[in-house]
Amino acid sequence: MKKLLLSALIISTLTLLLSPVARAEHFSVREYEEFHDVLHPLEHEALPKGDFKTIRAQAGELSRRGDAIVKLGVPGGVKKEHADEFKEGLKKFAVALNKFREDASAGTDARLRESYSAVHDSFEMLASLLPPVKRGP
Repeated sequence: MKKLLLSALIISTLTLLLSPVARAEHFSVREYEEFHDVLHPLEHEALPKGDFKTIRAQAGELSRRGDAIVKLGVPGGVKKEHADEFKEGLKKFAVALNKFREDASAGTDARLRESYSAVHDSFEMLASLLPPVKRGP
């Protein structure tokens, strides 16, 4: 009985880990995926609850990952006709990220909400210009 349960557990775990849903990536560029890993729970859990303590606690990590996006510049695969728009978006993202960093350190909750939203929105604009994620057959 124990072997049967253990086998079922192993099979279930492997199925979950190997399923396309479990391995799905949202973005074709690693730095954007890593930034989103921190951004997503803040946007969908902390912000709706007004949990600015959590947002402030994650500000350093979000900023570090955002800096990696800025440092990367225009990723390979971005369509040439979108390169200038992407560069402008990166500038706005960098400014928003710096404002967010300041507000997370010493701003009011209202200012933090505003600067966090600017980071989120500018990230979404950049992400919309990334090349699509390559999917397997």
